Amino acid sequence: QQEKEDLQGKLKLREHLSQTAGKSEVTLAPSKNIDLEMKQLQCKLKNSNNEITKQSTTIKSLKNEVQEKEEQIRELQAKISRLERDLNMKRHLIEDLRSRLKANQENEKACNETLEGLERKVKSLTEDCLNKKASIDSLKQRLNVATKEKSHYEQMYHKAKDELEKKDLKLSNLESKVIETQCAMTELETTASQQLHGLAKQSGQALETVQKKLLLSTDKVEEFMTFVKALTRELQHSVQELRIKIKQAKKMREARACKKGLSQESVQLAASILNVSTTDLEEILEVEDDEETAKTKMESEKDKEWLHYVQKLLEAQFPFASYLMDAILEKLNEKKKLVEEYSSLMKQSV
Repeated sequence: QQEKEDLQGKLKLREHLSQTAGKSEVTLAPSKNIDLEMKQLQCKLKNSNNEITKQSTTIKSLKNEVQEKEEQIRELQAKISRLERDLNMKRHLIEDLRSRLKANQENEKACNETLEGLERKVKSLTEDCLNKKASIDSLKQRLNVATKEKSHYEQMYHKAKDELEKKDLKLSNLESKVIETQCAMTELETTASQQLHGLAKQSGQALETVQKKLLLSTDKVEEFMTFVKALTRELQHSVQELRIKIKQAKKMREARACKKGLSQESVQLAASILNVSTTDLEEILEVEDDEETAKTKMESEKDKEWLHYVQKLLEAQFPFASYLMDAILEKLNEKKKLVEEYSSLMKQSV
């Protein structure tokens, strides 16, 4: 464009010069150099026009591109404005969400504290339930043991009842006490079964009731054990008394036989020789020999072993009723034999 303007300026200058030369009516023959220069300038002008046309087409295309770019820029600006609005809305939404998150975090913190408190309460309640369950299980086991003891004592009672009905007043006392024990055990069993059925509804009251019943059952069982021990001691003492009476009866019989064999004069002569009275002589004759002493000692040892055996049976695991019954029957049979022997001795003495 600048070259075009320069060429146009030169052409205008040439025209102006030619016009001024015509006005002054100065007829000068154009020189060849000026013509050549004019031709060169015209060629340059054509070239410049061609270049201008090319540049104009290029400019038009560039204008079109610029318009397209401007439209794209407007679209992008509109899009940017929409994005800015969206961004502002998202910022407001983020701020809202942040505030909600903060509130939710505070609520969550409060909920966590409440949850921790509830978990601690649940843990303590679980421990209490486990402890109560363990105590209930132990009471059930103790109740089962008491029920087994009751059944074994009932069996022992039934077996002892048939054998001890024919015995003396002490055995009848045993029967009455065993009947009382049976009644108490039956009451304990019914009460315990009722308590076990109601245990699921009222665990606390049931525990206290079962404990009381269990203590009562234990006391009754201990009372029965004491009774059995007293019975065995009484049997052993009765047998010992019978043995002593039998020994005394035998001594009296031997002394009478000795008196019959010896005359009164022989007794007096022996008493005078020994320098003792006739009564003292009779006592000397009644002294036991070593064999009788050893026998007495052996019987005493057997009685001690029998009492120890009964004690072991009472302290042993269930069942022991049959063994205890056998031991008592053994001592009763021994007492029966001693009674028969004593009766025969007394009849012979009479």
